[in-house]
Amino acid sequence: MDRRKFLAAGSIGVAASTLAAPAIAQDVRNWKLVSAWPKNLPGPGVAAQTLADRITTLSGGRINVTLYAAGEIVPGNGVFDAVSEGTAELYHAVPAYWGSKSKGILLFGSQPFGLRADEQFGWMYHGGGQALYDEMYARFGIKPFLCGNSGPQWAGWFKNEITSVDDLKGLKFRTTGIASQMATKLGMAAEAMSGPAMFQALQTGALDAGEFIGPWSDSALGYYQVAPYYYWPGVGEPSSAEECGVNAEVFAELPDDLKEVVTQACQGLYNPVWTEYMTKHAQSLETLVTEHNVQVRKLPDDVITAMGVAAEEIMQEYLADDDELVVRITESFIAYRDLVGGYMTYADNGQMNARADVFDY
Repeated sequence: MDRRKFLAAGSIGVAASTLAAPAIAQDVRNWKLVSAWPKNLPGPGVAAQTLADRITTLSGGRINVTLYAAGEIVPGNGVFDAVSEGTAELYHAVPAYWGSKSKGILLFGSQPFGLRADEQFGWMYHGGGQALYDEMYARFGIKPFLCGNSGPQWAGWFKNEITSVDDLKGLKFRTTGIASQMATKLGMAAEAMSGPAMFQALQTGALDAGEFIGPWSDSALGYYQVAPYYYWPGVGEPSSAEECGVNAEVFAELPDDLKEVVTQACQGLYNPVWTEYMTKHAQSLETLVTEHNVQVRKLPDDVITAMGVAAEEIMQEYLADDDELVVRITESFIAYRDLVGGYMTYADNGQMNARADVFDY
């Protein structure tokens, strides 16, 4: 028996003595979740479906969520506007796609030399980030939640080796968010496009290089077939948060228990999504190297240094922005980054470096 039908039937059985069946049927909310991803794309496409299923199940069928992949109702880059305008009730995407709305939005997703996945969640829920996130998205009629993270992304797939920062100049490079601003400062021609479009652009020569997510998702899209060099570390996106945006009016109209269902469905998905990425990335990297002869390369030191200089320039520009909310978001991010970063020197970073030394990773 279909689980949702079973749940609905059970609810009717329990409540039949006090409520008429039509009243119960009216209490079911049918929501459309529009996604920025192809359906079932390993990583974000899978996470979007899991989110839809979680809300449906945790609500006992009172919110029935149907997922629509990119292009089924609106293009992937149109999901923010679709929810803002009420065409759909919620979306699944990443904040890195909405820089045209406000550059302040970008800090909630990823930042060059910024927060790891666990630090990002810490900033949002213990460092004041969520209040700023809510304030920014309220401008667009959206209630936002973080609902996953891809962990450290990679520097990208390159057709040719990179030996110095000069090799980056003029490269046509796919990336998003603040990382695209950093790339531009290094003389690259930053291009924004979907993951599948990136494969086609690499294949035809419209791109010289590009980054999408990491080994798990990237393997599924076949980038190794058209660009043999895979570079790390992905300092442009030390983590990349996935988000759920809910139409603010629709969310406000929910009874308190269903508001909590949506909140917990999103927040409770963050760690499972992040740790699945981490596990599948590690497994997929082994396959890329052993079966597809991918050449894993570390970015030269001068490239990393130049990226760091560019990233700091961008943060200074954000601090001088005309929008006072962008300034407050940036100040909050920098304060949390520096607070936790100082602690990580002794905690996670120290432990990870010691483990690597002992086991010779």
